[in-house]
Amino acid sequence: MRITCPLCGERDRREFYYSGAAVALDRPASDAGAEAWDDYLHNRDNPAGVTRDMWYHEMGCGAWVVVTRNTVSHEVISTALARDEKGQGA
Repeated sequence: MRITCPLCGERDRREFYYSGAAVALDRPASDAGAEAWDDYLHNRDNPAGVTRDMWYHEMGCGAWVVVTRNTVSHEVISTALARDEKGQGA
């Protein structure tokens, strides 16, 4: 699989560290209730199809990249810097 880093260009996925679903960008407010925090910390979907994931460009520029990809076909649909995607949701 090839991932296009918004800063470095197209790279082999082995340059990146996979960190999971991009829900980390949609963190609840600090005063959100226990149920919201429990859901945020412990519950994840595992869809077959399009996902938004966090990847760290470990062997490159060190940027956090949101990768929208299809888990069935392995097609990378788009990439963006996490700082630009924060709060935009899925």
